[in-house]
Parts: sequence; structure tokens; C-alpha cells
Amino acid sequence: MWDYSEKVMDHYKNPRNVGEIENADAIGEAGSLSCGDMLKLYLKVNDKGIITDAKFQTFGCGSAVASSSILTEMVIGKHIDEARKITNKEIVDALGGLPPEKMHCSVMGHEALEAAIANYYNEEITFNKSEDIVCNCFNISKTFLENEIRNNNLKTLEDVINYTKAGGACGRCQGKIKDILNNINSETKKPQQLTKTQMIIKINNIIEQYIAPELRKDGGDVELIDVQDNKVMVKLSGRCHACNRSQLTLTHFVEATLKQHIDENIEIVQV
Repeated sequence: MWDYSEKVMDHYKNPRNVGEIENADAIGEAGSLSCGDMLKLYLKVNDKGIITDAKFQTFGCGSAVASSSILTEMVIGKHIDEARKITNKEIVDALGGLPPEKMHCSVMGHEALEAAIANYYNEEITFNKSEDIVCNCFNISKTFLENEIRNNNLKTLEDVINYTKAGGACGRCQGKIKDILNNINSETKKPQQLTKTQMIIKINNIIEQYIAPELRKDGGDVELIDVQDNKVMVKLSGRCHACNRSQLTLTHFVEATLKQHIDENIEIVQV
């Protein structure tokens, strides 16, 4: 059984702004009945561009109802251009979180909002309309997947299924989804080329933020002496200097922390 926040349960049991707006200024749809989730969002916008009313109709689970309900509350009173900046993460945060398996409900709300705003401005909706469909079961394009993977920092196939449903039915597209994930994640793993000065500043920041405070708790400290390529010269002081476990501290804590935050090729050298 999934663990829902009190906010999710409240908006599920007592949904706000359910229904249809006659002569709505903007209408957006997302999802489909074949997916098991569908949302239709209506907006009323005054002559100053302020959203004065929002209503929704949805077919889906409790998370879909809750996400749609809180979305209407989030947009009412906002300028339509301001509402356009709302992300699915903000929808999730406003609900106090959603189970990973239900994250796609917030994505559906965000997609319906985008569609409604595009409708208001008479823009052509190209989002998820590419002929390059990856998931035929849910009609999900490569462009849509790439956007969701980057925007939500998705790392695994399971993440993609939870957020978009792509790959969650017949499974035939899972290989293509993994290829997209690998391509995007490999982009983020490319090491940033830094000058020596930039590297020294970055290493110093990590030392002061993560490493030195922990050593100082036990009466020790560490000082950056120099950087030569991937070799980082440091000097231990205080109790750490005389400690017989200083080498373990350097390799298992100082070096490991710098590798995690900067470059996995960093090598610590004690001066």
C-alpha cells in the first residue's frame, strides 16, 4: 500500500474546483483513457491575463484527482505567464510528496496546464506530437521523454515508468528508453574542464563545506596546499596530524568526498 500525505488524501476526498467552465478562455487535455488517466483543465482569464477561475475533470486514481485539484488552486490568481512556470515538481511539493509510482499524475497535470496555456495563446501544441514515438502503448515521443528525464533528473527505467508510464505496458520500448537514458546520463558525466585556479577554489569550497567541519568536531583540521593535475596535496593538523589512523581519514573520507563532489580521478597526497 502506498503512503500518501495528508494533503493528498484531503484533495482526493475533498477535491476543489471539479467541473467544467462554460465559455472557458483556455482548455487543455492530457493523458488518455487507454492510459488509465485523463485530465481536462479549464481556465477563465480576465483582460489583464489573470486566471480568475480553474476547474478540472479527470478520470484516474486518487493521485490524479489530488494533483488536478491542487493545480487549480495553484493557478487561480496568477497571471497566465506566471502559471506557465509551474513545474510538476512544484505540484508534487504542494501535495507534500507522491509515491514514486504515482509521479506521472503530476506530470499529467503539468502537461494539461501547458496545453491550456498554448490553447489560450493559439499556439500549436508540438509537445509530445513528434512522429518519433517511442512508446506506442501510451503514444509517448522521444522529445517528451528527453524533456522529462532532464527536467526531473531521472536515472533509471523504473523512474521513467513512474513519471511517464512509458515502458510500463507491453515493455517492447524499454530498450529504446534505456538508450535515451544512457545518452542523457552520459552527457552529465562528462568532466568539466577547469583551470588550476578554478580547481583550487572548488576543492577549497568542498573542504570547508563538507570535510573540515567533521574533522574539527574531533579536534582535527585539514589544509589544501596545492593541486597538480589530479593530485591534491593536503596537510592534516590538530589531532588528525598525530592520529595513527590519519591515512584512513585521508583515503576513506577526504579523498572519497572530493571524488564524490568533483572528480573520481582525484588522488590525495599528504604533505
